[in-house]
This record gives sequence, structure tokens and C-alpha cells, in this order.
Amino acid sequence: MSKKITALLALFLIISSCGVKQTRELLTSGDYDAAINNAVDGLRGNKNAKGKQDYVYMLEEAFAKAKERDLRNINGWFKDANPQNLEKIYNTYLQLNNRQEQIRPLLPLKLLKEGRDAIFPFDDYTDQIVSSKNALSKYLYDNSKALLANKDKMVLRRAYDDLVYLESINPGFKDVAKLTDEAKFKGTDFVSVYTKNETNMVIPTRLQDDLLDFSTYGLNDKWTLYHSNRQKGIDYDYGLIVNFRQINISPEQVKEKQFDKEKLIKDGVKNLLDANGNVVKDSLGNPIKVDNMKTVRISIYEFSQVKACQVTAKVDYINFKNNQLIETFPLASEFVFSHMYSKYKGDKRACEESYYSNFNKKPMPFPSNEQMVFDTGNDLKAKLKDIIVRNKFRR
Repeated sequence: MSKKITALLALFLIISSCGVKQTRELLTSGDYDAAINNAVDGLRGNKNAKGKQDYVYMLEEAFAKAKERDLRNINGWFKDANPQNLEKIYNTYLQLNNRQEQIRPLLPLKLLKEGRDAIFPFDDYTDQIVSSKNALSKYLYDNSKALLANKDKMVLRRAYDDLVYLESINPGFKDVAKLTDEAKFKGTDFVSVYTKNETNMVIPTRLQDDLLDFSTYGLNDKWTLYHSNRQKGIDYDYGLIVNFRQINISPEQVKEKQFDKEKLIKDGVKNLLDANGNVVKDSLGNPIKVDNMKTVRISIYEFSQVKACQVTAKVDYINFKNNQLIETFPLASEFVFSHMYSKYKGDKRACEESYYSNFNKKPMPFPSNEQMVFDTGNDLKAKLKDIIVRNKFRR
């Protein structure tokens, strides 16, 4: 037991020394907040233990250096007077405050050799946080409102992101919610999706409706919305047109194939006979029974019903702003109706049992041409979705 305790203690000391070494490296490299995080983690538990004194010293040093650096940066940003620095100023004041709150629960921390408490000069940053947040909020609001007059959707999306951030730091600020909705609408690419029929056949309405039901595609994203029905008040940016080019439907075919099978099977039992045709008996005088094997034969008449439909189309990407074709992608699908049934003459035991089900099947009515075209829909839809996923309108 004592050996186990000694081993665990040695392992703890190794882990502890590694933590101290890592914290010291972070401190000397200038990553003060990471050093503070390490030191705080190291001081959890018995914070006043002798083995944890290194953490106290490093925490005191890292806090002082981090605070001095942050205040120096804030002073420089104020002198620069660039409004784009307002977010840095606000976040740095938050960082100064959060750093204090991270250390506060550990206080006081003893420096045993010096007989004193570690020094952490805390300040109240409430006024600075509020004033910097208000200055940042005003800047974001005014700047975003000005950007809403821009026609560049990328600019409008930046305005949206700034307004969302503004709402997160200052909820309910002026009419930010209304401006956010406006930025979202103006920054969105609206795509009008529709079909064209360039074939000499009628495209089933339900196929077109299903193909254009983009609610089932899951393709709408933050900045792109697909509409199969145009909505009032929307100036569409792009068009996605599914042009049906050709529909080929094969004739209804019934193919017949006839083949024969034979098999040696057990058909009951019979008496065993000797070479003279006499019944062979066992020691008790009973006839010896053996399997009665016989050859059975069957003639199978197999019928295959086949009808195929092939739909070829193209997907055109149109820029409505200049009415230019952006790109075209081929789209094709095939659906095959196939049904098999069989009849037979003879003993069906001559074929495999797995084939028996075909003897119970009957001829089926061939699907209509319209149904054949509709049945290509699932494959068409999957391929159309793949095209759109791989070829976004705007990267």
C-alpha cells in the first residue's frame, strides 16, 4: 500500500511540475491570459500548499503584465481616434474585468516566503464598460444604417452581421430589430425556380410540382432562398430553369423464355430388393426400407414485362441582373418498369423452391406514359439537388 501511495505522489509531482513549466513558458512568451488560466487551474484545491507557491508568483506577475498591456493598448486606441477601434476598447475593458473576476474567488493568496498576500490591484471598470459599449453601439448603428443604402449584397451582409452583434451586446437598442430584418432581406439572394418544356410531350403537373417543391430539398441557407412561386415585392437575382429537352418511352414489351429442368428427388420409401428381386429383411424379419428416388421434369414458361422511360433535361443558371446565362448543367434520368411471372408444365419440384413465387404472379397492367415520366421524378430530384449543392449561385 505504501508503495502505491509513493508512486501516486511521484506521479502527482511530475504532473504538477509539468503544469508549472508550461505556465512559466506561457508567461515568458507573453501569453499572459493563458498563463493566468493555467495558474488558476493549478491553485484549485489546497491553494496555500507549498507546492503551489510557484503558481501564486506567476499569477501575480501575469496579472500585472496583462493589465499594464491592456491599459496601454486602450490608451493608444483612444489617441488614434479611429472608430473601428471602439470594439477593441470595449472588449478589452470586458477582458480587464473578467480577469479580475476569475482571480477574485481565490483571494487571498499567500506568499509564504515573503510573509505577505499576493498583490492584485483590482479596479472598477463599470463606467468604462458602459461608456465604451454605448460608443460602440452608436458607431455600429450609424454605420450599419448608412450601409443599408448600398446595393452591394456583400456590404449589406456585413451590415447585418454588425446589427446582430449590436443586438447581442446592447439588446433593444433603438430600432435595431427592424434594421436587422431589412439588412437580411436586402442581403439575400432570391432565386426563381421554374421549368420549361421543350419536348413534344406533356410533362405531368405533379412531376413539375414535386420537382419544384424546394421545401423538401433543404437547400435554403442564410443568404439564399429558392422560390418556385414568385412573390410580390421581391426583385429576383437569379433564375434556375429546368428545361425538359427530350422524353423517350419504349414500347410495351412482353418477352417469353421457355426452358426445361430435371432433378433427382426422394419420392417416399420402398423395400430394398436383392439382385433376384426379393425383399431384403433385417435380423428381426422386417423389410428394410430405402429412399425411393425418381427423376422429375418441368417445362417453365417465363414472361418478362418491360417498359422504359428516359428523360433528358438541362439546368440553366441565369443572372437576372444582366439576363446572362451563367452556366448550364445536364440532367438525365431513366425509369424501367419490369415485372416477371411464370407458368409451368410438369413437376415444379424439379426447380428451386426460391423460384416458386414466380408461379403465383400474374401479368400486371403496364403503367401509362404519364406515370412512367412521373416515376423518373425521385432520381431527377436527387440529381437536381446534387447540381445545386455543388454549384452555388454565390460563393
